[in-house]
Parts: sequence; structure tokens; C-alpha cells
Amino acid sequence: MEFMSTPEFWIALGQIILINIVLSGDNAVVIALACRSLPPKQQKNAIIFGSVGAIVLRIILTFFAVYLLTQPYLKLVGAALLLWIGIGLLKGDDDEEDVHDNANLAAAIKTIIIADLVMSLDNVIGVAAAAKGNVPLLVIGLVISIPLIIFGSQLLLKLMARFPVIITIGAALLGWVAGEMAVTDPAVKDWMVGKDWLHTLAPVAGAIFVVGFGKWLMGRRAGAETVHPA
Repeated sequence: MEFMSTPEFWIALGQIILINIVLSGDNAVVIALACRSLPPKQQKNAIIFGSVGAIVLRIILTFFAVYLLTQPYLKLVGAALLLWIGIGLLKGDDDEEDVHDNANLAAAIKTIIIADLVMSLDNVIGVAAAAKGNVPLLVIGLVISIPLIIFGSQLLLKLMARFPVIITIGAALLGWVAGEMAVTDPAVKDWMVGKDWLHTLAPVAGAIFVVGFGKWLMGRRAGAETVHPA
């Protein structure tokens, strides 16, 4: 434990905690969106298990982050997956009466973990850099982020119940992140030269696509339910 007595350790730990505070907003949005239709007791379970699972995967991913992010097409695949998650969360399939509560809980946890994994592809680089190869420091810093994400998720759940428009804003945020991720993939690096405007257009297009397509699917489902009431 001697390494914990050095100023460098505490400075690096502070940097990791700050990075996670700044980045926990995206994760809290995903968690809150995924859990919003669950009963209160299951919301707590989904938030806890989903957050812990996401952090464990993030720790594993961080060890391989530098290598992974140099591989072409990985971010493009992640961006497409994030768009799909955003549309699904906005459309909302949680109110199907023939789906068991435990299945809903499992689906929420899976959504949280997958979305966090995709959104962390860029974020883990900052954490890994701050840790400078110190594995205990890396694990401690990421574990500390768990209560930050859980608290943020619970706060957002309360706000969503009072202000439903936050659900749309959250889905748009996922689309925005997907657009940012797509234009930073190594596979399109050369093509992006001289096209800085795409770094703004792609996130905007992603947000519009998620909200527009999600709302269209919501309207289509509402129309079908009107024609064929349960």
C-alpha cells in the first residue's frame, strides 16, 4: 500500500474521479431511460446491477482501450448500436403486458451494460491516461464512479416522471454521441480531412434521426393499438 502514500497517486486518483464525474451524465441518462417503466423496486435493482456490470466491463475495456480504438470500423459499429439503443429507449417496449417483470428487469440491465460499453469507448482513454498503468489506481477510480452514476440515475428517474420531455432529450443525447463516435473512427480518418463541418453535422443528424425515427415508431404503434385495441 506504499503507492497510496505518494502525492502522484492522489493527484491521479483525483483526475480519474473528475473524469468520471464529467462523463457520468451520459451513463445516468441511459440508466434512467432503461429503467423508467419498471416498478420502483425493480428500478433500484436495475440501477445497481446495471451500473456495477457496466463498471466491471469498463475496467476490462480500459485495459485494452488504446489498442481497440486504433482498430477501424469499431466506432462505426458502436455508433450504429447506440442509434438502435436510443430509438428503442425512446419508442419504449416496456409496457407489453405479456412480458414478465423479471424479463423487463433483465432487459433493462442488458441495455444499461451494452449502452455504457459502447459510450465508454472514448471515455476510457482519459481514465487510462490518468492511471498511467497503475492497475490498483485504475480500479479504485472506476469503482468510486459507481455511486456517482447511481445517484445521477435516481435523480433523473424522478425528473422524468415529472417532465417526460427529458426522455426525448436523453434519446437525442444518445444519437448525438453516436454521431460524434462515427466521425472519429480510424476507417474514415483520411476521408474526414478538410471536412471539419461533419464533426458538427454528424452529431446533429444522429440526434434528429433517433428522435424522428423513434417518434415515428411511437406514432405507428399508437395507431395500431387504436385500430386493434387489446
